[in-house]
Amino acid sequence: MLIIDCHCHAGRGDGLTGPWDTDAPLRPYLAWADEAGIARTVLFAAFHSDYAVANRQVARLVHQHPERFYGFAFVHAQRDRGRVLAMVRTAVEEYGFVGIKLHRYDARISREVCDVARAFRLPVLYDVVGETSVVDLLATQYPDVNFIIPHLGSFSDDWRAQTALIDYLVRCPNIYTDTSGVRRFDILQRAVERAGPAKFLFGSDGPWLHPGVELSKISALHLGPEDARQVLAGNLLRLIGRVRPDVGEGARHRVAVVAEPLSNAWRDPWLIGKE
Repeated sequence: MLIIDCHCHAGRGDGLTGPWDTDAPLRPYLAWADEAGIARTVLFAAFHSDYAVANRQVARLVHQHPERFYGFAFVHAQRDRGRVLAMVRTAVEEYGFVGIKLHRYDARISREVCDVARAFRLPVLYDVVGETSVVDLLATQYPDVNFIIPHLGSFSDDWRAQTALIDYLVRCPNIYTDTSGVRRFDILQRAVERAGPAKFLFGSDGPWLHPGVELSKISALHLGPEDARQVLAGNLLRLIGRVRPDVGEGARHRVAVVAEPLSNAWRDPWLIGKE
């Protein structure tokens, strides 16, 4: 049975805050993946101050082993504001990438990113860091864009966020999740039972988490053969199978770009002036 890991970082970051922006070496990951029988992997960059540079690192890895790796373009919704289309166009047309990755740790997702994903028909893997309320907005504003919310909504084991995401998985046709880093197995089991295996993608969050250990959770779900095929590879292949590699110059007019950068500090607009 084909197994694809939909969530693995690769390459060097240019910060020294922690492993996530320092280095994501593939050598140990690949040994573990081989041992676990994982045939293919989606790669995206480690955290970086310039994702155009980081994406080129990932592109070199994908180019070296195109039979093994898929690439997702990492973008920063604020810092890359105004150039997301150009970055993604390069990633899709030159590098052969098949998705977009962004993280709430950097900035909240923007219309620009979603409009670019829509233009290229790319899935968006967006780590919401527990802010699952945005999923309702993404699902309703962009029903034709598929969003993968990793870690069942929270890598930090926020069970409230994870249980909230289950409802979105059930209600929203374009919302998916991956299984990487989900430690509360009872919540993962409940999520699959309620939303169904068609909403789940196997992921490891390598190279820092062991892909074999993460894969064992899928085995523990005791899925039937067809359901297991969906989770382990089929769902990802279906999502990336919609990619449109050349959207033409007209895409520039379909992408919403606001000149003023958004503040990363969130405030409820209804409370401004009342605080």
